[in-house]
Amino acid sequence: MAFRSYGKWAGRVQMLVLAAIVAAVAPAAAQPAGAGRPLKIVAFGDSLTAGFGLPADAAFPARLQRALSRKGLAVEVANAGVSGDTSADGLARLDWSVPDDADAVILELGANDALRGIDPQRTHAALDAIVQRLVARRIPVLLAGMRAPPNMGADYAQAFDAIYPDLAAAHALIFYPFFLDGVAAERGLNQGDGLHPTAAGVDVIVARLLPKAEELIARARTARGP
Repeated sequence: MAFRSYGKWAGRVQMLVLAAIVAAVAPAAAQPAGAGRPLKIVAFGDSLTAGFGLPADAAFPARLQRALSRKGLAVEVANAGVSGDTSADGLARLDWSVPDDADAVILELGANDALRGIDPQRTHAALDAIVQRLVARRIPVLLAGMRAPPNMGADYAQAFDAIYPDLAAAHALIFYPFFLDGVAAERGLNQGDGLHPTAAGVDVIVARLLPKAEELIARARTARGP
C-alpha cells in the first residue's frame, strides 16, 4: 500500500511539473519573433543630433526617447550624431553607424554643407545615396530638412532648400521640413554660438517633431511584421 501511495503521489507531482512547464512556455511561443524587443531608431546626423555642448541626457535622441516612453511606446533611440559631419561624411560612415538591428532612421544632415557653401548638387547626391541604401535595407526613414543660412544668398538657398522636399517626394519618406523649426534664430533657445540649441531648444524640437516620430514608429512596426 505504501508503495502504491508513493507511486500515485509521484505521478501527480510529474503532472503538475509538466503543466507548469507548458504554462510557462506557451505564452512565449505564442508571441511573434522579436515582439519583446523595443523598436530601435537610429538618429543619424551631425552636431544637432549629437548634442553639441549638452550633457548626454539633454541631446535630441535621449529627449526623444523620453517623450516616446511617456506615450507608452517601447522604443530605443540611438545617438549616431557626429559633430562637424557633412552629408558626404555621413554617407562614408553609414554602414557602421546604422547597424543591422536598426528598425528605423531619423536622417538629419546637411547643416554643415550649407555652412561651408558646398554645392547643393553634391549634398543632394550624398543624401540620395544614403536614403537609397537605407531603403534597400528596408529601413523606414524620417527625413529632417534643413535650410541654408540667409547669408548664403537667394540662389544658393533656393537650390539647397529644395533638396529635402525633392528627396522626400522621390522616395516617399516621412518628412519633417525643418529640424530647427521654432528654434533657429531664437536667442533664448540657442547656445552662445547661435547655432546649437540649448536643452530647452532641444525640447522644442522634440515636441514639434514628435508626431512624425510616431508616424515613423508605425511604419517601422509594419515593416517589421508580426
